[in-house]
Amino acid sequence: MYGTEEQCFDALCRCRWPNGFSCSHCGHDKHCEIAYRKLKQCDRCRRQTSMTSRTIFDSTKLPLTTWFLGIFLITQDKQGISCMELARHRGISYNAAWRIKQKLVQVMMERDQGYKLSGIIELDDAHLGGERTGYKPGRGAKGKTPFVAAVETTKEGPPTRIKLSIIKGFRRSEISTWSKKYLFSGSTVISDSLPCFSAITEAGCVHDKIVCGGRRAFAEEPEFYWVNTVLGNLKSALRSSYHTIRPKYVQRYLAEFQYRFNRRFNLSALIPRLVYVSLRTPPMPEKLLKIRLA
Repeated sequence: MYGTEEQCFDALCRCRWPNGFSCSHCGHDKHCEIAYRKLKQCDRCRRQTSMTSRTIFDSTKLPLTTWFLGIFLITQDKQGISCMELARHRGISYNAAWRIKQKLVQVMMERDQGYKLSGIIELDDAHLGGERTGYKPGRGAKGKTPFVAAVETTKEGPPTRIKLSIIKGFRRSEISTWSKKYLFSGSTVISDSLPCFSAITEAGCVHDKIVCGGRRAFAEEPEFYWVNTVLGNLKSALRSSYHTIRPKYVQRYLAEFQYRFNRRFNLSALIPRLVYVSLRTPPMPEKLLKIRLA
C-alpha cells in the first residue's frame, strides 16, 4: 500500500483532504497541479500548497516511503523500536531516525492529551530510573522520574484505556490537578493508601482506598491486577528496546506505549490513523523537539 513515493503521496492526499482539495487560504475547491514540484495551486487565489506544509512532515528532505516505514515500525511493534534500530532499517543517519521517532511520538502524545478516563479506574504511583550507589533509595531518590499510571477497566475486568502522565511529585496539589484534567467526574478510582491520592475526590470522583502492607502485598491485590500488568509490560518494553532514556523525553516514550495500548484492538488502522493525525499536527523543528517536556 505504501511501497512507492506515488502511493505514499496519494495516501497523504486522501488523509489531508478526505472530501477533496480545499484551499487553506480562501477555501476554494478548484485547483491545478504543478506536477514536477508536487504542489497544488488554487484557481482562485493562486496560492500554492505543499502536501507536507504546516504538518509534522514540514520541510522534510526524506522520502515519504521512509516516513511510512517509520510509522509502520513504531506502531506495530509493542516493544517499541529504538532510533538506532530505525536507522538500520532505512539506511539513514541516527540523527534523521531520531527526528522521525521524536516527531511521530510527539504526534501520539498530543493526540491523547485531551482524552479522559471514566468508569472504574485502577491508579498507582510509579517511577522510571534505577537506583544509584550512594544515593537515597525509594520514592525520593535522585534521578528518578515520577509518573501516574491509571487503567480504565470494565465491570468484567479487562482494561480499555490507560493514561501515563509525568508529575512533579506525589503531592496533593499535583494529584488534584492531574485528576481534574484526566478523569471524568463520577468515576470510581481504586488506589493504595498513599496520602496524596485522597485529592482525587476534588475532581468529583469516588475514591476507593485499599490499605496494603507494602509493594509485594500491593502486587498481589486483585484490585490492582491490571495496573500492575501494564506497568510490568511498560518497563519490560523500555528495558528491551532502549539502553537509556533521558528524563526530559520520558513523557514521549510513555505516550508511545499508551498510544499503541489504547488502539491495540485494531492494529491495521494504526498507520492511516497516525498519518491522519500527523497531517493535523503543527511542525516541530528540532529545537522544539529538544525542549524539556513538562
